[in-house]
Amino acid sequence: MTIRVLVVDDSGFFRRRVSEIINADGRMEVVGDAANGREAVELNESLKPDVITMDYEMPVMDGITAVRTIMQQRPVPILMFSSLTFEGARVTLDALDAGALDFLSKNFDAIAKGTAEVRKALTNKIAGVAKNQTRVMPSAAAPVAPKPVGKKELVMIGTSTGGPAALQTLFKAIPAGFKTPIVIVQHMPGSFTKAFAERLNAMSPLTVKEAEEGDLLKPGHVYVAPGGMQLMVDKRNGGSIHIHESDQRVNYRPSVDIAFASAAKHFGRSTLGVVLTGMGSDGKEGARLLKQAGSTIWAQDEESSVIFGMPLAVIKEGLSDDILPLSDVGPRLSKDIG
Repeated sequence: MTIRVLVVDDSGFFRRRVSEIINADGRMEVVGDAANGREAVELNESLKPDVITMDYEMPVMDGITAVRTIMQQRPVPILMFSSLTFEGARVTLDALDAGALDFLSKNFDAIAKGTAEVRKALTNKIAGVAKNQTRVMPSAAAPVAPKPVGKKELVMIGTSTGGPAALQTLFKAIPAGFKTPIVIVQHMPGSFTKAFAERLNAMSPLTVKEAEEGDLLKPGHVYVAPGGMQLMVDKRNGGSIHIHESDQRVNYRPSVDIAFASAAKHFGRSTLGVVLTGMGSDGKEGARLLKQAGSTIWAQDEESSVIFGMPLAVIKEGLSDDILPLSDVGPRLSKDIG
């Protein structure tokens, strides 16, 4: 079935180029375009697209206001175009809070050239968020009975698409008395993770920061893996974090698999691994190593996941000890781990 796309941007050139790239992919077609948020709201009602690509800085009605309005009137998966700056990160996080599913770097030169890498990134993102409308829970992913967790020294959380909103929900449910260090691996560009850590820190009673080389794993502290790099943990100085340049052959920077693997090696059964909403299967092999080391794995359930890819990959391999709705993850962490 063809994915019907509405392209929204105040630049006519950008709309035309994005439309050409989308229409060249046999999986999708552009059914309309809009120059501002108000037009986007109106065309969403009349054209009923499957996916909307949305700029955030536009006249008449900005992209964030348009996202909020669309989510109230006729919800549809929205892919935001974002500048890779600190301020761009703040705006994009606002858009994700408003209901957008994912984002992509807005690079005029790259779009103009239409390189194979840019075409693939755009069309695969569109195809990925479109799947949000047609998720099916396989029989292999049937819920399992809760299992005792036991004492843990470290919580490792991996997530991607839908993660920013999911993590904000989760941390609102964790009280100030929570002592176990938490490490978050969220797929994000390097310019985004500091702004995201600041956002979590502002709404959580825990101390949240972007992880830095040599950070000690302290009680009541949360560390967000820096975008564009790889995070690993080890037992030095009672538990510490190490940041490394990423091999370009690794698809995700940061990678959940790499972070989980380091926890499996150094903390073993003392780790709780949590896999939340996200596209793809990053975290599956890391979860496998954690399980082999005796760790406990939780996976978010399908109903509460924006994109069920990452949790499903773990569940299908039989690696999850519990399958939880997002609303239960924070309370269970507080009750079982503390």
